[in-house]
Amino acid sequence: MKKRPLSQFLAPRYWPSWLGLALLRVLSFLPLPVMAMFGKGVGYLAYLLIASRRRIALKNISSCFPEMSESERKRINRSHFMFVGQMALTSTMHWWCSQRRLNSWVSTRNREIYDQALQQDKKIILLAPHFLGLEVGGVYLSQERPMASMYQYSKNTLVDEVMRRGRLRFGGLLFERKQPLLRLLKAIRSGHPFIYLPDQDAGRKGVFVPFFNELASTIPALGKFAGATQAIVIPCRTQIKPWGRGYEVVFYPPMENFPVGDDITDTTAMNNVIADMVRDNPEQYFWAHKRFKTRPEGAAKFYN
Repeated sequence: MKKRPLSQFLAPRYWPSWLGLALLRVLSFLPLPVMAMFGKGVGYLAYLLIASRRRIALKNISSCFPEMSESERKRINRSHFMFVGQMALTSTMHWWCSQRRLNSWVSTRNREIYDQALQQDKKIILLAPHFLGLEVGGVYLSQERPMASMYQYSKNTLVDEVMRRGRLRFGGLLFERKQPLLRLLKAIRSGHPFIYLPDQDAGRKGVFVPFFNELASTIPALGKFAGATQAIVIPCRTQIKPWGRGYEVVFYPPMENFPVGDDITDTTAMNNVIADMVRDNPEQYFWAHKRFKTRPEGAAKFYN
């Protein structure tokens, strides 16, 4: 999709969006630790004031970690909202900051896993679930080679255009989720690493497989993508470092014996890998999403 001139978005209906984007742009000049502390305060206020989302997140955490005490689950929930506030203010800074500044923020762990796959000229799918630092990690990696990723089109066309420009500032390919998949498969086969975010409620289009202790409606696409492109799947998450010290992109060993060609088996294996990543850093997983909204036939509602 070609860039749309920003002059197309001067109508009065876009003025509130321009104001919000201008505020984020001004804030992006502040030091990251200052933004992080301010964002944590915003997140804590959201934790206190937005009771419905606080209950959704706590319900998810309680279901996934029944072995924890109630006080520990509430601590994770409170910390989660503070990270959400931090990312709400800082997640767009990488759209505008200098390349040097971006690189000063981000470090990697187990980078040799990714590098070895690249050196061996393998097709790569990065399994990148919804951790709060996800946006930064994707833009950081796209500096080295064009990446392919999927996104959900925003109904606000101005925000959608600015978001696309920010994510593609170093090159790459964005595929809207409802677009035909043939172009995406072609991009993976041609050597573009594909960042795949698979872990949101899939409605009645998904298959029901376990995620921690509940059945979750999940799109059974990862195994199909990997099988059709002969790609290896490398789990990857981006975590926020404490006190605004930046971000860390963490790579995990490639999934073994994957795919086997069965939707249930492959999608269950994917969810198990995601669950292991969440256990490593539960505060920064996106708990406020209604992951278990769609229920199997006859099952009781998960959220009140």
